[in-house]
Amino acid sequence: MDSGFINFAYKDQAFPIGAGQTISQPYTVAFQTQLLDIQCMDKVLEIGTGSGYQCAVLLEMGALVYTIERQRELFLRAQSILLHLGYKPHFFFGDGYEGIPAYSPFDKIIITAGGPDIPEKLLNQLKIGGKLVMPVGNSDSQRMTLVEKMSENEFQTSEHGSFIFVPLLKGKSH
Repeated sequence: MDSGFINFAYKDQAFPIGAGQTISQPYTVAFQTQLLDIQCMDKVLEIGTGSGYQCAVLLEMGALVYTIERQRELFLRAQSILLHLGYKPHFFFGDGYEGIPAYSPFDKIIITAGGPDIPEKLLNQLKIGGKLVMPVGNSDSQRMTLVEKMSENEFQTSEHGSFIFVPLLKGKSH
C-alpha cells in the first residue's frame, strides 16, 4: 500500500489499489489459500496479481508461483514491489482467462476475481489431483468454489461461503 494509507494496512477490509481493482481483505486471502492446501514446491497459477499480496503469501508458503495480471499499471507495480522485497515469482502480463498453457499443468490454481463460471481453459491446465479456487457467481455475490480434478474429465466441486470480488475480465489486456 502507498505510505499515505499505512493506517489501513492492518484492517481486515478490501482496499482500492488502482486501475479500478481492490486488494482482498486479509481474511479472504487466508481463506482462499487455506482451501488450496498449499504444499511446499506446489506449482501454482495465480490469476490476478493485483497488488502482489496473495502472490507473496503463496511464495512464503513455499509455492512456485506463476502469476498473471491484465492491468498493465498493476502488473508493473506488483512486479517492482515483489522483486524489491526479494520475491521471484514468474510474472506474466495478459488475459487470465487464457491462463498460461505453456507452463501447465499446475498443482493449484487460484483466481482472485469473480465470474459466472470457471473458465474451461483453466480447468484444462490443472493437474489430475490438483485444486482450483475461484469465487463463482454474479457481480453482487459469489460462492467461493473449490474444484478438485479427479481425472481428465471428472471434477469434484464444493462451495465455501459467500464473497464479493471484482469481476474476472476476459479479452484484451490493458
